[in-house]
Amino acid sequence: MQEQLGIIDKKWDSSTTSVHINSLLESIQNASQQVPASVAHFLSLLERKILSSKKINVSMCQNITEVIIHYLLNTNSKAVQEESAAAVLLAIEVHSPKVVISNFWDQMNLQNLPQPALLRTLGKLILYQGMAPYIGATWSYVLPILRKAQTEEERLGLCNVISGLAINARNHILGNDDDKSMDITQEMLSFKACLTLRVLFNRWPLKIKGKVTEETLSILGNLFFLISPPKLKSQLCWLIRRLLALNKAGVKPFYIIQCLSQLLEAVDASGSGGKNLASKLDDIVVLLSSQVTWKVSNSDSLQNHKIALKSFHIMTRLFHQEMVKLFLKSMDGSDKSNVTLALKIFRDVFQEVPQNTELKNEVMQTIIHLIQEDSKTIRLPLLQFIEKLGTYNYFTLEKGDVVIDHLIKLSELGSTSDEETRELSINILHLVSLPRLITLLCQPIRPMAFVPLCKIATDIALKAQALGQPPYLSSYHLKPTEYPSPQMLFINLLLSSLRPYKLKEFGMSSLWLLYALHPINSLHPVINFKLGQVWTKEIPNMIQILEKHTEENFIPKEWEKRLLVFSSNSLLAIHDDYWLKDFIETVFTKIQNTSWLQQEKEKSFLYKLIGYTLKGSNDHNFVLLMLFDILKSPQEEELERKGIGSAISIVATNHLKTVLIVLEDHSKILTDKDASPVLNLKKELQQDEWIKNCNTIYIIYSRIFQEIKSDMGPHADSILSLIIYNYENCIIEKDKELTLNYLNSVVMLTNNLANMNLPDFQFSFKIKMVYFMMELVKQEPTIFISNPIRQKAMMIIANFRKLKPPLQVEEKKELLKVCFKYIVALPPLEVMQKDLSPKESQTTENLFRDTLQALRKMLEGLVMEMPNWIQNYLEFLDTWLNSQKDHERERALWCGVRILSFTARKHNFYVDIEFPQLGQLVKLLAILCQDHVDNISFLASQAVYSLYCIMLHKKKLDQEKKGIWEELPNKEGVYSACVFHNDTSEIAKAFAEYFTPKQVTNLVMTAMEGLIDSRAKISLASGQLMNSAMEERGKDVLKVDQIVDGIYDRLRSQLEPATRRETLQAMCSLAGNNAHNVMTLLLKRPLPWERINMELWRVFGTRRKTTINVLQLLISILEERHPKQGFKEMSFRPVAVTCALCEMLSGTTCKLALLELYPRLLLAVLNHVYWVIEQNVPQNMVVYRREDMSGTKSKAFDPVSCALEAVKIMLTAAEYYGVVSYTDQYRGWDLLSSPKYYYMGVIELTSPCSISQSPSRMPCLLALPAPSNSWTPLSHPSGLVRNCDPSILHRVMREVKPLLYSMEDRQKIMARACFVQLLWHQSVAQTLGENFLSHLSKWIREPNLIMKEIGLRGISNLALHPGQVGTLASLLPVIRSFLKEEELVAVQAVKGLRNIICYAEGIVTKRAFCSIANQLRPLINDERDQVRISATSALSHMLHQVYKFRPGPKTRNALYSFLVPLLISIQDNNIEVAKVCGKALIEWAIGIGWTSLRQTFQTTIITDHVKILEEACKCLVSTNQSQLVGKLLFQSFGFLKSPRPFIRAAAITFIGQTVMKLNMNEIYEEDVEQLLNALQELNNDPEESIQGLVSITIKKMETASYVKTNTRLHLRQNLKVPVFGVKKRLFKNIKSKEEGKKKGISKLSKLRHWKMVSLWRSSEDNTRQNEPSRTNHQLFPRRILPQKYLLNAQDLDKSVHQVQKELKIS
Repeated sequence: MQEQLGIIDKKWDSSTTSVHINSLLESIQNASQQVPASVAHFLSLLERKILSSKKINVSMCQNITEVIIHYLLNTNSKAVQEESAAAVLLAIEVHSPKVVISNFWDQMNLQNLPQPALLRTLGKLILYQGMAPYIGATWSYVLPILRKAQTEEERLGLCNVISGLAINARNHILGNDDDKSMDITQEMLSFKACLTLRVLFNRWPLKIKGKVTEETLSILGNLFFLISPPKLKSQLCWLIRRLLALNKAGVKPFYIIQCLSQLLEAVDASGSGGKNLASKLDDIVVLLSSQVTWKVSNSDSLQNHKIALKSFHIMTRLFHQEMVKLFLKSMDGSDKSNVTLALKIFRDVFQEVPQNTELKNEVMQTIIHLIQEDSKTIRLPLLQFIEKLGTYNYFTLEKGDVVIDHLIKLSELGSTSDEETRELSINILHLVSLPRLITLLCQPIRPMAFVPLCKIATDIALKAQALGQPPYLSSYHLKPTEYPSPQMLFINLLLSSLRPYKLKEFGMSSLWLLYALHPINSLHPVINFKLGQVWTKEIPNMIQILEKHTEENFIPKEWEKRLLVFSSNSLLAIHDDYWLKDFIETVFTKIQNTSWLQQEKEKSFLYKLIGYTLKGSNDHNFVLLMLFDILKSPQEEELERKGIGSAISIVATNHLKTVLIVLEDHSKILTDKDASPVLNLKKELQQDEWIKNCNTIYIIYSRIFQEIKSDMGPHADSILSLIIYNYENCIIEKDKELTLNYLNSVVMLTNNLANMNLPDFQFSFKIKMVYFMMELVKQEPTIFISNPIRQKAMMIIANFRKLKPPLQVEEKKELLKVCFKYIVALPPLEVMQKDLSPKESQTTENLFRDTLQALRKMLEGLVMEMPNWIQNYLEFLDTWLNSQKDHERERALWCGVRILSFTARKHNFYVDIEFPQLGQLVKLLAILCQDHVDNISFLASQAVYSLYCIMLHKKKLDQEKKGIWEELPNKEGVYSACVFHNDTSEIAKAFAEYFTPKQVTNLVMTAMEGLIDSRAKISLASGQLMNSAMEERGKDVLKVDQIVDGIYDRLRSQLEPATRRETLQAMCSLAGNNAHNVMTLLLKRPLPWERINMELWRVFGTRRKTTINVLQLLISILEERHPKQGFKEMSFRPVAVTCALCEMLSGTTCKLALLELYPRLLLAVLNHVYWVIEQNVPQNMVVYRREDMSGTKSKAFDPVSCALEAVKIMLTAAEYYGVVSYTDQYRGWDLLSSPKYYYMGVIELTSPCSISQSPSRMPCLLALPAPSNSWTPLSHPSGLVRNCDPSILHRVMREVKPLLYSMEDRQKIMARACFVQLLWHQSVAQTLGENFLSHLSKWIREPNLIMKEIGLRGISNLALHPGQVGTLASLLPVIRSFLKEEELVAVQAVKGLRNIICYAEGIVTKRAFCSIANQLRPLINDERDQVRISATSALSHMLHQVYKFRPGPKTRNALYSFLVPLLISIQDNNIEVAKVCGKALIEWAIGIGWTSLRQTFQTTIITDHVKILEEACKCLVSTNQSQLVGKLLFQSFGFLKSPRPFIRAAAITFIGQTVMKLNMNEIYEEDVEQLLNALQELNNDPEESIQGLVSITIKKMETASYVKTNTRLHLRQNLKVPVFGVKKRLFKNIKSKEEGKKKGISKLSKLRHWKMVSLWRSSEDNTRQNEPSRTNHQLFPRRILPQKYLLNAQDLDKSVHQVQKELKIS
């Protein structure tokens, strides 16, 4: 089908004629057989075919019409097909409308009621313009069937037909077409329309909502226009009633409003409304108002809104009076929503209302009422309505100001209204006239409204200029009563610009308005073209300045000056004296109307503006007259007088002579008794008026000095003379008030005069003025102060400091004496305030404070004149500085502080400021720093600091003069007044460098005298001063002996604790700078020292410098060579040194100083210990006493114990607490105090680690380090080598090396002992370029055993470090030779061998072990406990190291040889021997690979040696290595011959345990016989217990042989056991008869035996390889064995039989 359609389209598009209309009609007739879409397509093709045809004959039109109508009648077509069919009929209608409409009538006549489709199609066809001749006929046909319509579709179809008829008919009527074109007249048309309206409302159900009702309402509008107006107006009541009823029925408002609007529009077309409509206005308004919305939310409401407003427009045109009344009534109501709606509608229809006076008044009255209510709900609608009123000039009405004020309030910046309201208010104000806005701006208004009004006025003015209209000034300046004058406008805008950033835009808004009003095209004859040029040029520049700045970086003074210059240029451009006169009058008027309290800045600006106005005038007469007028203006307020002074001073810059003439004339008139206006007043007012006039004159002169700073010398001098003349010739009575006012004015005047640039002018009246001021001061009382005359007089004198000539010396002396007498000598402030009220008291206090400040300024002025007179100025204060009255001392010191501080700040004094009595001044100020009055103390500290800054600056100047450019440190930042406050020591430190040696000595001697002052603070200050002076300049102090003795004597007295500390610190500083002199005096004092002497020595350890210097001296004394003497002849000076060290180093602050000299001090003290021991001093000789912590008990020390105490304290001071504790624990101090074991004490002191030792002998420390190997025992922090920093150890080594070969034995022994212990530390042992081994090799070859032991210890320590073992391995033969030496030497030899082997690797370890095994093995059972322990422990470590490198056959043989000695040694009663032996057995078992034996050793108590021995023998026999068993049994035979019974008994036990595990029947008889022979040799042993043990062992062998033989026989009877391997050889040197029998054994039996042995060995190797890693083993506690395993004394008395019976093993 789609392909067919495509072919048809293609043919059609190609304009072929093969497809005819008939074929399309056939397809449409067969529509029921086709798809609806194809039918619609055929209809569309047919339409296009018809439209494209120029002409179609009637028959074809008839045929097409019949087919389409038939299609519509008989087919249930959809909307698409129906539209297409209607389009075809419309196309045919163009060719033949009559045919189409005739066919419609024919078809519709066939039925009672046409189908809806036909009706809808007819409705569309009837709209065609060509259907006009058929309108009447069609309407006639439709009217009867209206009543028949029942269904919704039928009624909707008829609505379409009626709508088409009404629209077509109306279009023809409106188009003024001839009625003949229609087949019906207008009267008949009106009748049919009215009839149709009645049928629709009466016959159709329009009382309910639905599509029919909505469609009916939509077509009624066209019917209204067809009905004649009279007829329509008569039908209005019932029509409106029916519409209102439909509204209540819920019909959509749109259809009702639309219908009502069309009805009103139809009535409006007639030109009048009629009574019927007027009666329904209220109902219509209510209905329409409901559809008027304030804010449109959607398209429907928008459509309703528009239609409703359109209706209101129509009603307002028809009934404007009635509608206005309704609107105003609603606006006066209380319902704000109704008010809002009324405002909205009234604003929209306002243009329809005729404007008259009565209407305007009524509307304004209502609006003002709403404004007064000020409801936020209606604010925005009200503004919109006001905006509408503004377009009709309502603002010009009488009450328009109320509305404008309301708008201004809403437009203010920061108002409570929202932004929309504010913007709308501003837009409405644009409707106000420019003159009215300008008038408002020139009136007092709220600041927040000024900026918006300015902007509005600016916009209006600019728009007017753009339209070519004249600006404001050209049109309205001639009406000054109605509008402000140009002068007033100009002044107001200038004042507004004075605060440019007020509300951010005050200035710019004012300037922009002024710019917009500039009179470039002005018609005024005065304001000419030049003024416009000035404004056009300068105003934009000023605006640009404001835009570039902000309120924070803006400079108001510069801006004010710029405004004044701008106004001056503007007035110059005007160049009209009359205009200027009016301008000045306006300014004065503005000044009088301005409040000083609120607008002080503005009033000052206005006065300056007057000055600039007169300054620009070239008419001197005019200026003269105006000046007199200004002087006659009101001067009541001080600010007014200052304003007049500013104005006249500005005028003076251009008219100086005129101004001076006016002022002089005014002054003469004032002092003239005949002409003075002052005398015309009442007497009580004369003084006040005189003061005001004089004050104005002085202010003017002062401002003139301020404005004109050069070329004023002669004028200034004459002004001074005039000032004196005015006071002397005063025409009224002089009193304090007049004098004070006079002085106040003179202060201001002289202050400005002093700032003028007159460097060379000589003022002839300066000296006279100074003496005049002094006389005024002398007139004041000295017992109280009640006025500021003193203050003002000194301020005037201070102002004269810059004017020449300067005051002479005598004049200055007189001046200072007068000022100090009348100020410093006043009573205390509390006395002067007595009996005064609180207010008067506060006034007196403020007055006195201000007077002191004036004195300060005067003193500073004198210093500026003559800086080199500072010492003299201070001397004038001596009387009061040493006064007994606190207040006089305080005030005098305050003056001194001001002099010194001011001098210190002025670094530009390039003159020599000398202080001849510097020491006296410093001492005085330092003592004052400790004054009991806090403020005096504080002031003194400030004075000291200022004096210090002066001296520092003086030093810098001196260096510059000498050409020394040295950058001095910023000491001013180090010191401050706070530092000096109550700290005399800092004062001495600061000034120390400025004293000579003699001054320092005298200072110290003087301060020393003050130590015993009864006043504690003075005593402390003296101590601090002395201490700091000697600390800084102690090396320059003379008379050291006297000072030491003096301090010593004063320490005997009862000084305060703080003073005592300062005195001791002073001695410490002295000793640090003069160590030799002070130490010589103190060491000479007899022993034991008293407490003061020890206190001095203790304080020497508190300062690093002193500590170092003193220690160096003491070390040099100890290092002196002291020969061995008896205690009676010995020198006690070294002993005194040790006593001093005990005290010095007992503190906690000497560590750093001690560490600097620690190596040297340590060796010196250790050497002294040996020397003291050699003297054999008696123990009851007391040389030193030391108190305990509580201070109640003291401990006495002899020289030896004192020397040892010095060592302890030295170690404690260096914070080596572990060394002291370790030495205490291991009796190191006892060793050091023993001549024989002194070297061992040194070794203990420097030992690197500690290990438990035997308490039965003198301990010998082991030098075994703590490497990372897990098997090495952990060591604890002990001696110096472990605790000291490596850098200290290297320093000790450097000190030790020169003493290694000293001629004195004590130095040599001590040095070598330290030397070998230092080798334990790796950093020392690996020092580059050092051959330590060469020294050690020499020492072990010396005959002295101590040297041998020390050398071997060094070798042992040296072997601990990588790279040393290879060199040391060559010494193994030499070291082996020492194993047979004395005990301590042998022990050290064992340790050396141990370390060499343990720190070697690989084959070196195994070879070395094998080489020393034979020599080490006997030591395991050595009779010396310490040797036995050391050898066994060394073996344990060696076995561990050997096992790491997989021992070979040779090494294993060497390992087997140690089993018997270890098993014998494990039975030792010495628990220490048992412990180390147990560890060795564990390592032996690990090395051999006997896992079960290792577990036994680890889990068995060490003292249970019977079980250990039993398990070891069991494991040994279980190996089935008879040769090994025999070898070990044979090795045990040698122990049977040992002279020690314990060894023999242990060997017997081992043999017995081993034999019990053997099958004696499998052993050759010769081997058994040899065992029995070895045991039987002990039958006659001298120890009976051993005899019994031998008997028991032999019995066990016999019993075991019997049992096992029987068992063997029993087994042979039941099992066939091969003969191979029955007999075993234990000892190789015995041959059996049965050996030959083995030669006959078959090869197969040998092979089987070889396999069994191989399997046993492989299992043994696998066990060793799979053994877990070794862990640390716990030492088991000692336990007592069962008694039955031991032989006691009772057993020896029993017979062998009884012993065997008791010890028989079941």
